[in-house]
Amino acid sequence: MFLRYFVKQLILPPGGLLLLLLAGWWLRRRFPRLAAGCFLLGFAGLWVMSMPLAVEWAARLLEREAPLAQTEWPALAGRAEAIVVLGAGRDVADPGWGGDQPSLLAVERMRYAARLAGASGLPVLTSGGLHFGVLPPSEAALMAEGLAADFGVAVRWREESSRTTWENAVESAAILKAAGVRRVVLVTQAYHMPRARWCFERQGLEVIAAPMGFMGTPNARPGGGWLPESRAFWQSSLLLNEVAGRLLYPLAYRSPAP
Repeated sequence: MFLRYFVKQLILPPGGLLLLLLAGWWLRRRFPRLAAGCFLLGFAGLWVMSMPLAVEWAARLLEREAPLAQTEWPALAGRAEAIVVLGAGRDVADPGWGGDQPSLLAVERMRYAARLAGASGLPVLTSGGLHFGVLPPSEAALMAEGLAADFGVAVRWREESSRTTWENAVESAAILKAAGVRRVVLVTQAYHMPRARWCFERQGLEVIAAPMGFMGTPNARPGGGWLPESRAFWQSSLLLNEVAGRLLYPLAYRSPAP
């Protein structure tokens, strides 16, 4: 797991772009043209990733699932049997809270799932385990605690073993099928939804997509979003990670679970 993380961080931006800049500096005397190309690619990549306009365009290519209209929320109980909200990391040892807390992305998912649960009355499953040797509680437990304390939603099931989206689906499906659940409302960010849906449907579950956190919307920045911005760089990193996931998942997980 650690080796995979290390390789991923070196290949995907900003790691890969920084390596290009380092290569340009290293090759500047022996191969000046190659060095110039490395510098140009590295600098251009960092600039493009920092542009809100680039985030907007890229997100539109990835966010293929339509939003779930609010008028449909009350009727979800007739179409599904549970709401599944996927974990999205944690903020470790936050002194303000006295411990680990769900990440901002996870809180965004929790808030949306709480609204859906309140409108439909469907039970909720939180999914997410432990990463990189962190101690309990799991992501699922952190989200369940937050849903209860902050949104008044009691979580019925916790899936606490998964570390990837595929494992979210495998482990959640085992819990849900044992409870007789086959149809779920799946909550995650819009850019992540197509891959998440694919994983859950491969486990034999019927999925109603409930995407949120759309980034392919007008960026509303001065100058149309051409100027670099730190938030855009972070968003670009999320989108590039998703592109890698969509390319690799069909190769890594060829067969559906029985």
